Amino acid sequence: MITLARRERFVLYIMLGPAILGLLLFKVWPIVVAFWQSTLSFDFRRQATVFVGLRNYVEILTDPIVRDSAKVTLVFNLIINPLQVMLSFALALLVVRPVRGVGVYRSFLMAPIATSVTVTSLLWGLILNPSFGLANGLLSKLGIPPQAFLTSPSQALASIILLATWRGVGYWMIFFLAGLNDIPQTIYEAAAIDGAGRWSMLRYITIPLLKPVFAFVLVADTAINFLMFAPPYVLTSGGPMGSTNLLMYEAYTRAFTYLDMGHGTALTSLLILIVLAIVLVQLRILRAHSSD
Repeated sequence: MITLARRERFVLYIMLGPAILGLLLFKVWPIVVAFWQSTLSFDFRRQATVFVGLRNYVEILTDPIVRDSAKVTLVFNLIINPLQVMLSFALALLVVRPVRGVGVYRSFLMAPIATSVTVTSLLWGLILNPSFGLANGLLSKLGIPPQAFLTSPSQALASIILLATWRGVGYWMIFFLAGLNDIPQTIYEAAAIDGAGRWSMLRYITIPLLKPVFAFVLVADTAINFLMFAPPYVLTSGGPMGSTNLLMYEAYTRAFTYLDMGHGTALTSLLILIVLAIVLVQLRILRAHSSD
């Protein structure tokens, strides 16, 4: 028995070895390098890279541009995360029933997932173009004057939220569909016999049983949206007037536009710590629900 157990563990290590190696090389090692680079700075007088400890972090945390970027990122997440969660849940409720043609609707809703973020951003850039875009063309048919969208400080962030929501709700809908399919139908049948209506079933059966799914989707969605980069990079370059300057784009600007790798990697490291904190919260929430 001991020999068999050791053999099974050996086979397990062999099977998982490539995946673990890839994780260490392409995920863990870049994080370690980023943290190390965040403690360095280029000294133009010496023409050399010097160790500065936590100075880059102090300067980043006291930088007004970073503070403004953090406010934009916070507003962005406070709007888009609840919006994506509720829309994906509502869509899952609409397509969970095995009616005729439901597979077509599911495929249509999940189609944006198959498109890269860059291609999606370019597509929406054409749709929201204030001069010849489809959006203003449709608005003109309704008698509404053309809108600036991505070129307006008051509309650019909302346009990015619209783009990201269009692409993300289908993905999160998959998790809610899986959760809905795991709920035994006998529970609904018993509730129907007791005279419960659809709203009562939704409130007292569906939502409580989907609390772990809600927790996972909300926290995972928040982690992803904190690292949003491609839409601001492709469409707005953080503008206009910094209205879409999310923290990830600000870190890119520091590192690759101003060639300030120290501050860029320091900001990226802070973002990694934020995401790790969110993951810890996620694990704690899921553990609490699993113990109920």
